[in-house]
Amino acid sequence: METSLYLPVKAFLEAAGYSVKGEVGGCDLVGISDDESPVVVICELKMTFNLELLLQAVDRAAVADEVWIAARISAKGRGRETDKRYRDLCRRLGIGMMGVSDRGDVSVIVPSTSPMPRTNPKRRSRLVREHKTRRGDPVLGGSTRVPMMTAYRQQALGCAAILAKGPLRVGDVRKDVPEAGKILLSNVYGWFERLERGVYGLTDAGRDALVRWPQL
Repeated sequence: METSLYLPVKAFLEAAGYSVKGEVGGCDLVGISDDESPVVVICELKMTFNLELLLQAVDRAAVADEVWIAARISAKGRGRETDKRYRDLCRRLGIGMMGVSDRGDVSVIVPSTSPMPRTNPKRRSRLVREHKTRRGDPVLGGSTRVPMMTAYRQQALGCAAILAKGPLRVGDVRKDVPEAGKILLSNVYGWFERLERGVYGLTDAGRDALVRWPQL
């Protein structure tokens, strides 16, 4: 699965100085530098190099400074990484290629040297904001069919953990979760119930969520 590629590529980019998190804004892997004007690097993962992987990378070009694709290197040497046409296409598009061996070693097949066009600043801003506000790196890049642990879900779990001790006023919850007012009012996941004006408690669904994600 693609998740098996995530940790080797994450380690590779972290060694290059990026803060890396998985499944941010629909991207398998997002790395952001600590510079005042951060550099955004996106990498899409697949078990093999194919056209779909390239199409995903082209879509990410609107929000990233560098776009990479990474896949498992064919043990028999018959993968797309050996196809000069595929490598040349990546070069023309400015997309870097990384190969991951069975041992987890990462090699650069095609460097990402050409600057990618940035045509969607709003989408880029959402991506950077989600990356910076998400605590830790709770989702392996390449994950599918599982609820994504977004920054919003983390904050909602923070509210639930506080309310697990008993009903409280919004202002009391807001001391630890600044966005508590919006989260409790919208109640996206059905975890909270309004007991009276400005006072909220935790539902059974909220308690189940705390059991499901105890580390948060």
